[in-house]
Amino acid sequence: MIKTADELALMRVSGRLLASVFEMLDEQQLAGMSTMAVNDLVERFITADLAARPASKGQYGYGYVLNCSINHVVCHGVPDADEIIRDGDIINLDITLEKDGFIADSSKTYLVGAVAPAARRLVQVTREAMWKGIGRVRPGARLGDIGHAIERHAKKSGYSVVRDYCGHGIGREMHEEPSVLHFGKPGTGMVLREGMTFTIEPMINQGTRKVETLDDGWTVVTADRKLSAQCEHTVAVTADGVEVLTLRGDERAAGLRR
Repeated sequence: MIKTADELALMRVSGRLLASVFEMLDEQQLAGMSTMAVNDLVERFITADLAARPASKGQYGYGYVLNCSINHVVCHGVPDADEIIRDGDIINLDITLEKDGFIADSSKTYLVGAVAPAARRLVQVTREAMWKGIGRVRPGARLGDIGHAIERHAKKSGYSVVRDYCGHGIGREMHEEPSVLHFGKPGTGMVLREGMTFTIEPMINQGTRKVETLDDGWTVVTADRKLSAQCEHTVAVTADGVEVLTLRGDERAAGLRR
């Protein structure tokens, strides 16, 4: 679980490249695009422009480079040429990238066009909850501190936290130890140590936290079909706190670092 200085340097490269994928997507007009078109755009950018590998493609038999989860889809939405992104949608794009043997993982929920205030609020609170969790990362803290901060913020805002899926260690493999729950009790769980790298990726629902998996075996939806949002970053535990390896330019400009 502990990365060396050289390994962390390589993970920073992967993280910066993945951040540039989202910065490219920020410039796109998503409304009217199919989710398959977004998948193909991202694949070309990662392979041709960044000379990297989309790590999700082929992982566990999955055939695409990203997950695209619209509105009540919680996670693992599968790209489809017939699925059109529409004005008013919220869509989470979850993307992984491997460069020189190390993987970065991040996601962002996009507001497409004229999004209803209730949906905008859900996305905003989800983003805040992720950053609350990131803010608890430091040597000597515990994994339960992260989960507690996330769940407390979500519940305070009237939302529920999905418990079926969690963050994870990451490095040479997409999924490593430890599992990073987005709920928990402070002062419990594994003690964080300098050099650990993992994702924090809460999925926050408007209604019940219960979810269902569709017949395709991948797509996870809210049981009550109310909206869900997700945000994700790959982070590293540093000597004095946390480094967000997939930090994007807009977040850096806003002063969001830890």
